[in-house]
Amino acid sequence: MTSPQRHSKQSVTVGDATGANERVLVLNPVSGDGDHADRVRGLAAEHDFVVRETESEGDAMAFAAEAATEGATLVAAAGGDGTCNEVVRGLVDAGALPAVEFAVVPAGTGNNFATNLGVEDVEHAFDVIETGERRRVDLGFANDEPFLNSSICGLTAEASTDTDDARKSELGVVAYALETVRTAVSYEGVELDVAAFGGVDGDRTWEGSAVLLLVGNGRRFPVRGRTQADVEDGALDVTVVEERPGSDLAGLARTALLERILGPDTDLTTRLQAPALTVRVVGDETATFSLDGEMHRASRVRFRTEPAAVRLPVGPAYEPTPDTD
Repeated sequence: MTSPQRHSKQSVTVGDATGANERVLVLNPVSGDGDHADRVRGLAAEHDFVVRETESEGDAMAFAAEAATEGATLVAAAGGDGTCNEVVRGLVDAGALPAVEFAVVPAGTGNNFATNLGVEDVEHAFDVIETGERRRVDLGFANDEPFLNSSICGLTAEASTDTDDARKSELGVVAYALETVRTAVSYEGVELDVAAFGGVDGDRTWEGSAVLLLVGNGRRFPVRGRTQADVEDGALDVTVVEERPGSDLAGLARTALLERILGPDTDLTTRLQAPALTVRVVGDETATFSLDGEMHRASRVRFRTEPAAVRLPVGPAYEPTPDTD
């Protein structure tokens, strides 16, 4: 998988940066609407965290790896799903996940993963860090790139790529929805071969023209109601939404897309559950795959889970085995 070039800048450190720090918080000060930074800094100081502030893409990954190699026992991410993804990537690269605890301080646009963990907001996150139950949850991988929440290929991944940062800051999740509607007018779908291995129903395959491929680790689809998947079952929840035969994509996106993603199943929705799957883009094409909101291009992706890979604190609303009704 290919991702954008990463450029480092000088980092900002708040707290004692000398010697080993058992608690390190990686702060993205401009995630979401950007109004959280001062609150996070103050609460982090109260809870004995050294704060490392990102200034460019890739900083969070580097700071997390550095913290782990210098002896941190807890590394928290303050930002959105993308910041959480980078911090976990850094811990994976450092080989530190077995020994280092991870925590989420939600300060992004959607904060879906934090919500699924029962973490409500910035202030609640620090309470959960101190008093929350510790669980070990699964970690998804796509061509060895980790993801906590989900990977998406298709219409909404393309729309997310095109969503302007300024609009995201101004409109929040509405910006994604607006861009999805705009993209639907010209989107042509993607031809995929999907093979799932080792699921409860055995090995299964799907092939055809997909509007969306949704691979959930911490998140399940559709997203109406509770979105939390069982993130401790060692399996990925896979949903494929196929193109309606004889219908143009604009009509499908406007009338059926939200019904299929947000509403009940139909004969155009295929569901798979397995610990491993391979997705191949038919022909010589590549497609955009979103990993926790971070965009990658690939022609073939091998998905797998690493069970119980991440130890983290969860809030009271977290359900180890959520209702799937």
